[in-house]
Amino acid sequence: MSDHPAVTPWSWRRRMRPRDPEETQRVSTPLELLFDLCFVVAIGTDSARLEESLAEGHTGSGIASFLLVFFAVWWAWMNFTWFASAYDADDTPYRLATMVVMAGVLILAAGVPRAFDDRDFAVVFAGYLVMRIGLESQRLRAAAADPERRASLMRYAAGESGCMVLWAVAIFAVPDGWRLPVWLVAAAAELLVPPWAERARSIPWHPHHITERYGLFTIIVLGETILSASRAVQEGIADEARLDLYLVAAGGLVTVFALWWVYFSLPSAGLLTRTRAAILWGYGHYVVFASGAAAGAGIAVNAALATHHAHVSRTAAGLALAVPVLCYLTVVWWLLVRPHGANAPYAWGMPLVGLLTLPASLTPRPVPVIGALMALLIALSVWAHTTKSHRQNTPKTQPSPDAPTH
Repeated sequence: MSDHPAVTPWSWRRRMRPRDPEETQRVSTPLELLFDLCFVVAIGTDSARLEESLAEGHTGSGIASFLLVFFAVWWAWMNFTWFASAYDADDTPYRLATMVVMAGVLILAAGVPRAFDDRDFAVVFAGYLVMRIGLESQRLRAAAADPERRASLMRYAAGESGCMVLWAVAIFAVPDGWRLPVWLVAAAAELLVPPWAERARSIPWHPHHITERYGLFTIIVLGETILSASRAVQEGIADEARLDLYLVAAGGLVTVFALWWVYFSLPSAGLLTRTRAAILWGYGHYVVFASGAAAGAGIAVNAALATHHAHVSRTAAGLALAVPVLCYLTVVWWLLVRPHGANAPYAWGMPLVGLLTLPASLTPRPVPVIGALMALLIALSVWAHTTKSHRQNTPKTQPSPDAPTH
């Protein structure tokens, strides 16, 4: 159990005991919200670089760079978020350590252009090093105050420190031809640390707090999508292809609305009942976040094509939006909707609409067509929830005992 209740005033210093995973009214703190905002720059820069690559026809290299950089951004956020859910002491040392982590995030963001364009992760590594100093100091502090979970916390600290050595080798010590394979090995090692550490003893993260944190980060990603798309529309608003541009803006906006709608259509906290399931749920959100950000780049590419600033075919531009939407809907369906079973009667519509976006990319105006499909998905969701609510609220009639029988 926690040494502090669900709502506590700031303190100079308190023991970093684990938070109660069943405490009520657990919500994101102002410090966590500030922490999330530090990632806006990194996500926005990565998405903008993807849009430029797709618009110039550098599809393969652009997607690869985007995914590599986004992994670094997502993993940095995820490391801190799960630890904070279990050990947020909200005292002076914790706040200062979190601000050190934030400084590392901003350094990472500064290195995104070089990482994307040249696969030079030196500045990103420096940001990670600063973040890890802040985070591991708190893991060691928690290990000293929580002997029951000391082994798990020490595994986290040792595993993440060892991964920093692998990152250093991948970035600074191997030839260019071997850099990507070693990078992938280091990324795989990072992903293996939480399952290995949790085998000693599970860290008491808060299910409702975790799902709220992921939901807020989803909103940040979709906000960046709206920003990148609106920036493209602003730049081309004075051009001649105004009708096409307006159709792209309308279809893109409806698409973003639908991405938000389906993510928050059903509660998720009840799905995080076991550590293994929670880890898979958390890892699967890499696809959700990355595809949400990539959708913004896809909308921006179509806006650039409408103003004759993109050097790709209309089909390629349509696929730049259709593929991220397909990935987003499929993974959201798999992680957040499918587990509800009969409580999600419209669930089949999500992967189906996702698949239909692919032929939609072959149409003369793919973005408004995809937007229409996403509007249909919203309508299906509303209809299914309304029908279900009506059935639940309709009393079952019982035959009168005096009624004649036949």
